[in-house]
Amino acid sequence: MRLRRLTLFATGTVLFASLAAASWLGARLIVVERDNGLIASLNAGHDLAISAEDPPELVFARLHFLATRDRLDEAQPLLNQLAGGPDRRLAVAALYDMANARLRVAFNHLESSRIDPAIPLVRLAKDNYRRALTLDPGFWDAKYNLDIAMRLVRDFPQIELEGEELPPEAVKKLWTDLPGLPRGLP
Repeated sequence: MRLRRLTLFATGTVLFASLAAASWLGARLIVVERDNGLIASLNAGHDLAISAEDPPELVFARLHFLATRDRLDEAQPLLNQLAGGPDRRLAVAALYDMANARLRVAFNHLESSRIDPAIPLVRLAKDNYRRALTLDPGFWDAKYNLDIAMRLVRDFPQIELEGEELPPEAVKKLWTDLPGLPRGLP
């Protein structure tokens, strides 16, 4: 009699645990399917609002949607969220995606002979490529694109004088920040 009660109790416990696990997995599957549907909708070109609590993959899909449409100011908070998050793979992808978007906008400016708005975009792109390479030093595409960006706008050391203003001769630039568009292979 006691063995039968114990068997009944163990069977009931296993059944309850199985039902709880199945319920949890079912709920999780529904959430994942919803997120996948939202990501597919963003990839199809439909603009959707997301919240900060959404999964990082959905945040990345929204960032990519905004970056490919040159809405960089709206994408920047999403980049900050992903770059500071625990998923290094998504952080690297987000930094690389935004850097490419900035470089693409800078090239558009340069093709229209608008140099002044292109320079800060190239510098921000270089910063994002460097941050991506810090997280993933073997990311060859980021290295290559950083090299292209480095050829567009060179980084020169700044003259620093402690407590003094620069003389007018030092204020003048010795060379331009933007040497020209690179053509051909390196």
